[in-house]
Amino acid sequence: MAKFERKGKGGMPLISTASLPDIVFMLLFFFMVSTVMRETTLKIDQHLPGATEVKKLERKSLVSYINIGKPKTTFQSMYGTEPRIQLNDAFAKVADIRDYVFVEREKMDENERPLMTVSLKVDDKTKMGIVVDVKQELRKASALKINYSTRKVEAIE
Repeated sequence: MAKFERKGKGGMPLISTASLPDIVFMLLFFFMVSTVMRETTLKIDQHLPGATEVKKLERKSLVSYINIGKPKTTFQSMYGTEPRIQLNDAFAKVADIRDYVFVEREKMDENERPLMTVSLKVDDKTKMGIVVDVKQELRKASALKINYSTRKVEAIE
């Protein structure tokens, strides 16, 4: 009888990398489709005040944001250094808030409109006078659910 001999050591075969580019492009496409870009560009300097008791909002699709603060240095020559109101991507006056709330409500489903929350993102160095004016205008627009955005800080004991 003949004997069969092995010619080399039976190591592991190499892994094929032929499908690797397909996987990379599939992942790239997935992240491009699922990533949400920032909706608005901040034109104000904003350092939110700190708070120890912070609660996250449940449904961010029901939240409309009003930013209040001093314009960034690139906009100070045009708008000055006093705190300004920013609605979406544009500076606005207090009188424009009612129209803004109306437009934001129209974007929502009819059954979600009563759940609309207005979040005020106010710079910590801003005086309360402009905030009170904004709150009064929100009352006139029947936007009674107001949230103050803050950043979380550790409790000091």
